[in-house]
Amino acid sequence: MNTMYTLYVANKNYSSWSLRPWLLMTELGLPFEEKLVPFGQVAFTSFAPNGKVPCLHDQGAIVWDSLAITEYLAERHPGVWPTDASARAWARCASAEMHSGFFALREACTMNCGLRIRLPEWPAAVKADWQRAEAIWQEGLQRFGGSFLAGDRFTAVDAFFAPLAFRAQTYSPELGQVAQGYVQRLLALPGMQRWYQQALAETWRDEPHEADARGKGQWLQDLRQPG
Repeated sequence: MNTMYTLYVANKNYSSWSLRPWLLMTELGLPFEEKLVPFGQVAFTSFAPNGKVPCLHDQGAIVWDSLAITEYLAERHPGVWPTDASARAWARCASAEMHSGFFALREACTMNCGLRIRLPEWPAAVKADWQRAEAIWQEGLQRFGGSFLAGDRFTAVDAFFAPLAFRAQTYSPELGQVAQGYVQRLLALPGMQRWYQQALAETWRDEPHEADARGKGQWLQDLRQPG
């Protein structure tokens, strides 16, 4: 299928939700036009019914929410989910858990690709979320025996956990060797490298996101292009 999709995303430095379908489509080689709309500059309701990113447009069809976009693409392209039924079921469960959970981690470790931050403390709920993520990663890597969570190939479940790789880079949580190796493999993906470099090059600053990051802890480094 040779459809040229249009994918609406927001600032790459901040938008973990945008990263998921962008990375999935990039790594799978699905053709799409990127439309980056910075936070606070245009009402997202102009292109997304829920007023949020990401949002996919496909010849009149509008698909919002990262999980819905993933399933929409899976109906049209091979490789979005694993071909093995057991691995596919597991990958969908892990992706859905990431999509709807990990609230303490999200709150304490907001995504800001260009910063390195030291938290003043690690609340128990945040530690528990990181431990749960690590347990999911270890299970997938051991159960399916590949470099990625559901086997040898990058699939949607890896895209859903990709924002945690950037968060691990920013906040340096305590992770075991297996989890650290997986984080480094995600960060080394061509799509992740491209996203990261573009995030660092952004000069937009969204004050609500900046204030959130300032409230998290001590900024050790700000690697972004000056705004």
